[in-house]
Amino acid sequence: MTVQLPDPIAAYFSADSKDGDAVARCFAVDAVVTDEGHTHRGSAAIKAWKDKASLKFSYSTEPFASKIESGLTVVTSHVVGNFPGSPVDLRYAFGLEGDKIASLRVTP
Repeated sequence: MTVQLPDPIAAYFSADSKDGDAVARCFAVDAVVTDEGHTHRGSAAIKAWKDKASLKFSYSTEPFASKIESGLTVVTSHVVGNFPGSPVDLRYAFGLEGDKIASLRVTP
């Protein structure tokens, strides 16, 4: 199933399978990411977050639903990989600022 996503979010999911630099370029310079109970602020921290996850696990994501909730674009994605609990459907709540992601919160 293909879901229509705003350009910055589509770019994020495309970059997610590449590297931390590609992912970090999707975010505003002062963006904030919260994932697995940790908050990552700014481009360098977001790059490090993605690089660490990519070294630790191999995975793929397939977004299958998107809706607006409280001003955020919430995308539900099926995630499959070599991590505990795989496969899992995760919710990605994106705050957008122009053509960049200003915030992201990933939750089960």
